[in-house]
Amino acid sequence: MNILYIVIAVIGFLLLSLIFIFNNLVRKRNRVEEAWSDIEVQMKRRYDLIPNVVETVKGYAAHEKGVLENVTRARTQAMGAHSNAEHAEAENMLSNTLKTLFAVAENYPDLKANANFLDLQRELADTENKIQSARRFYNSNVRDYNIAIESFPANMIANTLGFTRKELFDLEEEVAKEPVKVKF
Repeated sequence: MNILYIVIAVIGFLLLSLIFIFNNLVRKRNRVEEAWSDIEVQMKRRYDLIPNVVETVKGYAAHEKGVLENVTRARTQAMGAHSNAEHAEAENMLSNTLKTLFAVAENYPDLKANANFLDLQRELADTENKIQSARRFYNSNVRDYNIAIESFPANMIANTLGFTRKELFDLEEEVAKEPVKVKF
């Protein structure tokens, strides 16, 4: 009789452990998905602001058509990205074109003094900060999730149940270190 109780206790312990590990993995995966959603909300906000910035700059810097086209093209490409890797690449390109646009705007004193442009620039800068914060939050959740699915004994359950590694959302090394080059 004692052996039966021990076997039942061991099976019960293993079952409870499996349930706990599975629920923990699901919770971490959902946090990663929620964090990605936060990034998408901020990127959407930025995508909505960009046409307003471009229209404001157009009135002052009509001959900077190439810069404006690059910003519009980068925005379109970022909005059409499907995977996290595509989003990261498109967002890096968009960030660079926006830096170039604001560098060009520095050469137009009337534009720099325009209240509408200043408000848009402030909103865009605020959105960029929120995107950076959302990226950090996402990356910390991805790190925790990846550690959880790679740690023993959860890795055995994770592999069996299809939990796979998630990619971090990082800036490219050369983009993060390289200053914007503006040519006139």
